[in-house]
Amino acid sequence: MNAPARKLGVQSVNRNTLSKQVVERIVQLLVSGQLKAGDKLPPEMELMEELEVSRSVLREALSALETLGVITRKTREGTFFNNKIGTHPFSVMLALATDNLPAIIEARMALELGLVTIAAEKITDEQLARLKATIDAIANSNDDDYGNADKEFHLIIALSANNPVLEGMIDSLLITHNRINSLIQIRERERTLEYHKAIYAALKTRNPQEAFNHMYQHLDFVRNKVLQYSLTQE
Repeated sequence: MNAPARKLGVQSVNRNTLSKQVVERIVQLLVSGQLKAGDKLPPEMELMEELEVSRSVLREALSALETLGVITRKTREGTFFNNKIGTHPFSVMLALATDNLPAIIEARMALELGLVTIAAEKITDEQLARLKATIDAIANSNDDDYGNADKEFHLIIALSANNPVLEGMIDSLLITHNRINSLIQIRERERTLEYHKAIYAALKTRNPQEAFNHMYQHLDFVRNKVLQYSLTQE
């Protein structure tokens, strides 16, 4: 009797960059249509045999896929592709580009630049007040520990677009934000405040063009900073 994973056409991987290759092979099951949203993946032992990898490598890949929102692991039930994955295609693309930092940063820029222009038209006074509160939190943070306030600032803007079609994009935005944020070694609070205040002012005056311009300047600064740090680590 053939193992279920064999029927799905899972290919074995080479010994280099094992975890990333496992991510790609599993995502390919979804992209190719061999499995669909909500389907259960083969058991770990079968995947280990088919992919010819250790349990630690497989679990590293599964953890990455879970963080990206592609799969859910349920105790005593198994591992499943998420039911909403079909409406969150960006999560799948991010899974395939997990080690392509420039592409991840550009994806974040594309998402946020579009969302901020819509936000300029739709953001409410209550959301503006919450946005201002995050700016105050950053200004009053100790030891430049303001990562959560920074994330909340960008999330409020994304949610203020108030468009159900963009729900999956917002999830992907948070994924890219977390990935990029983890690479920032030295924070520059005054620069962050300068960018956030300018974006806030543009949103308060309902000016999409100004909101776009200031968000671009902010994200371009972050892009150059993160990529420069990445180059020093190679």
